[in-house]
Amino acid sequence: MPIALIATFLWIGFVCAISFMEAWLKFSAPGITVALGLGIGRVVFNALNKVEWAMATAIILNMILSKRIFSTINNVFFLLSLLLLFGQSVWILPTLDIRAEMHIQGQIVPPSKLHFYYVGMEILKVVCLFIYGITLFKKQD
Repeated sequence: MPIALIATFLWIGFVCAISFMEAWLKFSAPGITVALGLGIGRVVFNALNKVEWAMATAIILNMILSKRIFSTINNVFFLLSLLLLFGQSVWILPTLDIRAEMHIQGQIVPPSKLHFYYVGMEILKVVCLFIYGITLFKKQD
């Protein structure tokens, strides 16, 4: 499943570059206010989410075309990644987006642990994708 292999590691790369690097670094750039950083973050994470769904779709299509639709225990790691992505897409990202907009509008935003949940889910998703990708790589031999 070469497309799934490529899409898996591209997905890992996007998540690591955006969630573990860009998200934090943008606030250290000169002239970037919290409101401006949050506005940039909203755009970037919306785009990342679309890219992640594109990678997941490519993997699913490769499974279908290769007739390996969730046929092995190794695919559990992909399914976990998909479940985490779904949770982020329907719960965490929309809620964080609302909170960011409130902050940008100058409203007081109560403390929340959502960012910690998001980062935890990102770490778990990358680990699952890495394990899944390694199993795909071993099947290529």
